[in-house]
Amino acid sequence: MNTVFRAVQSPCIGVCTLNDEGLCDGCLRTGDEIAGWLAMDDAQREHLMDTVLPEREARRG
Repeated sequence: MNTVFRAVQSPCIGVCTLNDEGLCDGCLRTGDEIAGWLAMDDAQREHLMDTVLPEREARRG
């Protein structure tokens, strides 16, 4: 059986400025989330991409 691995792509869009809330204006990650991205496993990255960031986007309006 062949297993296919899918790398979780970074949400970075090249707008790398932290706002007053401590979130990146481009990807809505915190500075700690940005710094720790490479150390996260795929499950952590997927949780951030599928749950945390959409919630932040919804609150942003």
